Order: sequence, then C-alpha cells, then structure tokens
Amino acid sequence: MVTEKDVQSIANLARMNLSQKEILPLARDLEHILNYIAQLETLDVSDIQPTSHVLPLKNVYRDDNVQPSFSQDQALSIAVSKFNGAFKVPQIID
Repeated sequence: MVTEKDVQSIANLARMNLSQKEILPLARDLEHILNYIAQLETLDVSDIQPTSHVLPLKNVYRDDNVQPSFSQDQALSIAVSKFNGAFKVPQIID
C-alpha cells in the first residue's frame, strides 16, 4: 500500500512541494497504477516477439538523389566576409 509518507518521499526526490490536500489523492493514484502493473506482470508473454516500436517504422524521408548545387564560388559570392575559400564569421567562443 502506498502511504502518504511514500508520496512525500517521491515528491521530495522530484523537488515538488505538495500540499497535504494533494498527497492523499496521489497516494490513491499511485496505488491504482501499481495494482495495474501487478496485473500486467501476471500475463504470459512468452509467445510474444520483442519489438522496439509498437508500430511498423518506415523511412519518411525522400530518396537521396544527387542534384546540381552551388559551386564554392557561387556560395561565397554572397558572403559578407570570406577567408581561404570559406565563410568568415565572428568568433563567439574565447
């Protein structure tokens, strides 16, 4: 059985300040959750194949096709500042 002291201890670990009025309903909710988990533990899942995801995963990305792109000179043509064939940006980390 989940006690008020258990709820207060968990709340302290989570850095939560609970009023006395909030503790009792949370104790009941945690008790219901733990009882449900206990029911799940009784199920025979020996014939169930493990999965990493409940839904079949498919790649939602487009095919990676080679397409024409900017040359280095074209890309650097809009640069405010450049150095040795690259964009030059202000230093932000010492």
